[in-house]
Amino acid sequence: MSVTDMTYDRGVTRWQPDARGRLQQAAIELFAERGYERTTVAEIAQRAGLTERTFFRHFADKREVLFDGSETLQLAITTAVAEAPPPASPIEAVAAGLRAAGTMLPQRGPYAGLRQEIIAASEELQEREARKLLALSAAVADALRGRGVGEPAASLAADAAISVFRVGFERWIAQDSRTFGEVLDESLEELRAVTAGAPVTS
Repeated sequence: MSVTDMTYDRGVTRWQPDARGRLQQAAIELFAERGYERTTVAEIAQRAGLTERTFFRHFADKREVLFDGSETLQLAITTAVAEAPPPASPIEAVAAGLRAAGTMLPQRGPYAGLRQEIIAASEELQEREARKLLALSAAVADALRGRGVGEPAASLAADAAISVFRVGFERWIAQDSRTFGEVLDESLEELRAVTAGAPVTS
């Protein structure tokens, strides 16, 4: 999404396009260069050529730069789960949700791998990501219950979906030859093989 930000310089109005994207790029670059803990909001804003006030119009804190869009992603997944065809099994429904995620994540581009490295280097960010994944699992389970799936099947299927999502994402950022959707489909097939009791080969 393109965001327009207005700044002032000696009384002259200047329009800065995509302020949100510039702040995200600046933050990720600085986190990679200096470390997440040693980077300040003021430095991020300065690198982006914007003000701290502008930063806080877009993000609550510097952590949220790395988790921006997670609510939109969650909504896309749960909506696809809820709208899967009625005959779909719980696993088929969550597969529909993950495919919806697969259409969104590639838009995050070359920063996906770098983002994961930054998170892996910080206990605070790891805890934040774990909470986000737990919330996503709970939301997927709610969507399955809304389809009439009982417990523990709804929670088990939701947890399996999050595991597939995490494994698929890690595989995707570790290579550059396949799309996220292709990697995700492979992980889903492996999940189906496991739940069907079929042997899985590496």
